[in-house]
Amino acid sequence: MANGSASNNWERIQMGLKGTERLIGQGDYNSAMIKARQTVEFMVKTLAERSGSMNDGDLMEMIDLLYQNRRITKTTCDRYHKIRMMGNKAAHEGDNSPSNGNLAFQMLAQEVRTFSNEYRNKNRSYKKRSSRSSSSRNSRRRSGRRRSMFTPVDFLKLLGPIICILLIFWAVKSFKPKPDETDSSASDTLAVETTTGNTTETMETLPPEPTETETPATVYRTTDVLNVRAEPRTDATKLGQLVAGATVEYVRAENDEWAVILFNGQEAYVASQYLKVQ
Repeated sequence: MANGSASNNWERIQMGLKGTERLIGQGDYNSAMIKARQTVEFMVKTLAERSGSMNDGDLMEMIDLLYQNRRITKTTCDRYHKIRMMGNKAAHEGDNSPSNGNLAFQMLAQEVRTFSNEYRNKNRSYKKRSSRSSSSRNSRRRSGRRRSMFTPVDFLKLLGPIICILLIFWAVKSFKPKPDETDSSASDTLAVETTTGNTTETMETLPPEPTETETPATVYRTTDVLNVRAEPRTDATKLGQLVAGATVEYVRAENDEWAVILFNGQEAYVASQYLKVQ
């Protein structure tokens, strides 16, 4: 592809991106998605023409063919297809979703940058490398013709790196700690750790401090067969029954006639006149 044609193609791609952005700004997401699809289609045709795989197939087939020929990456292939499908939906179904429009624009912007970095500048970079390589080879040839003898300058160039290596070796050796100092530091550390371990062991073997004698809890027993109810009323739901002489878990006095106990793990009510302190 001639340089002039490549430049025109790149300008057209940039115009497609700017046009999509302008439509997004105007809130015309339907037209933005269609514009994004048209720009992708032109990018795909440009790549297909450059790789020599141009055919008369539809956009989907051309995208897949570029991926099969390793002209585009898997990520680029997926984005091209997404933009293509959103553009088709906008054109045929009238989709005007802001989220789809913004997504199409974002993916298009990413792929335009990829197109610029990986494809548009590929030939330019190759020409620069070729020119640089050719210039370097010519320079070495001319230099080889001019200097066929070992000169004092060459000797100094070889001697410089050797001196640098010797200086680095001397500096490392000078700052390296002596073995005696290392052993002494290790011994001090071991002594501290041993002392600390003894202190910890002593602390752990100390007898526990005496605690105050706890006052035994008051024990309540029933004086007769006693009904257990859900509420402090004689007509309340009966939860169960306690035999005479049974020990109860007394909680508190509800009023002058009823007391609260724990029955099967929950609070219940019994007549307090049938309870006595053990």
